[in-house]
Amino acid sequence: MKNWIPFLKSQPRVNVVRLSGTIVTKRGGLNDQALASAIERAFGKGKPSAVALSINSPGGSPVQSSLIAARIRRLADEKDVPVFAFVEDVAASGGYWLACAADKIFVDRSSIVGSIGVISAGFGFDQLIAKYGIERRVYTAGGSKSQLDPFQPERDEDVVRLKALQEDIHVAFVEHVKASREDRLSQDVELFDGTYWTGKTSVDLGLADGIGHLLPIMKEMFGAKTRFAVFGPKKPFLGRFGAQIIDEAVNTVEERGLWARYGL
Repeated sequence: MKNWIPFLKSQPRVNVVRLSGTIVTKRGGLNDQALASAIERAFGKGKPSAVALSINSPGGSPVQSSLIAARIRRLADEKDVPVFAFVEDVAASGGYWLACAADKIFVDRSSIVGSIGVISAGFGFDQLIAKYGIERRVYTAGGSKSQLDPFQPERDEDVVRLKALQEDIHVAFVEHVKASREDRLSQDVELFDGTYWTGKTSVDLGLADGIGHLLPIMKEMFGAKTRFAVFGPKKPFLGRFGAQIIDEAVNTVEERGLWARYGL
């Protein structure tokens, strides 16, 4: 009926984008390619009063975090639609990068928020293979091609180079947070050293704007009759029948490691 009577006011609509999981380019993770369609539809379908981001992520790829956040901000500006982030268990590292794409961030009192830093981790096996008499043979064109090879002794110059790369990424992360949060950030606490906090403390520090959950906050803002629609990446057809079980098994260890850092 409302389509035929233009002067009849429609009920407010909030489109929700689910951002749950680790941020990786692999199938099943959060990445720009997998989320592009859902994000575009969330901003374009039904003339939404707002887009809400439901975030539950321990982080992952800084590049994919940047691409997803940039897409959200670009569409928010083009469509003139406000964006609100709602943190569930965790928005840490890349997960917090995504949250900063919103105009305002809401958390649960017990959410884990922050971890604004960059980490690289691995193992060194050079002494293990030496113990068993295994000889590592590597042939390269370019002196730095085999840097940080886990089967060779660590070289100081490789670590220096890695830390320089991490610093560049960290600077980009900090600039993104400061641009998003502006003068809301506390000046009394070091916020960018990788530390993370509970939701309650994150509000005190200016990393978040308030404590609250998606439905009640959105209804409080836009009215009790607000309608909601949820958007997220579509699962591949074969994946629904278990064809990706092997991939998921391989990725489970890495993903569990990211979640475990925050006690989850």
